[in-house]
Amino acid sequence: MSMPLLRNDWVVMALFTAVVLSAPIWLSPVGAGYPDLLQKFAIFGIFAIGFNILFGLTGYLSFGHAVFLGIGSYTAVWSFKLLTMNVIPAVVLATLLAGVFAVVIGFLSLRRSGIYFSILTLAFAQMSYNLAYSVLTPITNGETGLQLTMDDPRVFDSATTEGLPSTTLFGMDMSGYPGFYFCAVLLIIAFFISLRIFRSPFGLKLRAIKSNQTRMRYTGFNTKPYLLTAFVISGMYAGLAGSLMAITDPLAGAERMQWTASGEVVLMTILGGAGTLLGPLLGSSIIKYFENIFSALNDGQLHEIFAFLPDWLENIVVAIAGEFVGDGWHLTLGLLFMIVVIFLPGGVVEGIRRASAFVRNMFNKSATDESELSAEKE
Repeated sequence: MSMPLLRNDWVVMALFTAVVLSAPIWLSPVGAGYPDLLQKFAIFGIFAIGFNILFGLTGYLSFGHAVFLGIGSYTAVWSFKLLTMNVIPAVVLATLLAGVFAVVIGFLSLRRSGIYFSILTLAFAQMSYNLAYSVLTPITNGETGLQLTMDDPRVFDSATTEGLPSTTLFGMDMSGYPGFYFCAVLLIIAFFISLRIFRSPFGLKLRAIKSNQTRMRYTGFNTKPYLLTAFVISGMYAGLAGSLMAITDPLAGAERMQWTASGEVVLMTILGGAGTLLGPLLGSSIIKYFENIFSALNDGQLHEIFAFLPDWLENIVVAIAGEFVGDGWHLTLGLLFMIVVIFLPGGVVEGIRRASAFVRNMFNKSATDESELSAEKE
């Protein structure tokens, strides 16, 4: 890798780190600066980044990645119950165990491609969901979900506390902003790994597989190890995200393995821009913002927002806007998704690129016109 490119990568990482760590400041004006939502931005950002390594680079669409999200959550909670409330063992064990399951599921699913691969991953997800919901009740606690109890041994936590303990990082409580910053640091690390994969020969091979896998096979290139590696890395990202969900809220339920959770990360990636570095992060943030902010708006708040309008116009605007917020926030998200898919196949990232190119062209045209005018005057 050339030095200029390496320097550019470090500039990207510096800017990304600054933006993520300062998120509580610049997101406060839009109502998204509180810890719970910031944690969701970071957690689902990790989930989407990992999914993008598989789908964005190889074109293999998995409808079963929620399996690894659930495995990560269950593993983290069992770590809290059996070992310690320290989050480090939970993160490590959840990521590794998700990777083990990804090897098995990926090895079987990657025997097929296209829609057959997608259906296989969906089948594994549904089987895992039903196993967690009923058959594996001693491990998952079924529909109630796995939670902490007063009788948990926690062999490495010698001190006794009144009530249920909270997750900690070497004594630091992981609720509130400390929990967000822990998730944010892991998001930065996850983004850095994704960046290195995108820039590496391995990432180039994954793009070649997406472009024309048949041609690669005709040249004698074995694509299966690369696909399996990408699948496992993607599954480990999902396991990490699942462990963070349990860290910020120490419980795990089978609903995290449902196909709807897998479909959500697909929407996030496509909405932001599949195959791009920042696209999945943007997509996950937009969806979680709509889910938590738009869904909380009501007619009273809308009247406050549009109070500057005349009363008759305010009532009309609130009546129309009210259908797109609150319980109708899915309608807003659906319309946005339709617009992106129809007009911006590359997602929000493509829209940003088009807008920046338009502004740049306008600026260049203005500068050219000024120089021509100056030349005429001379």
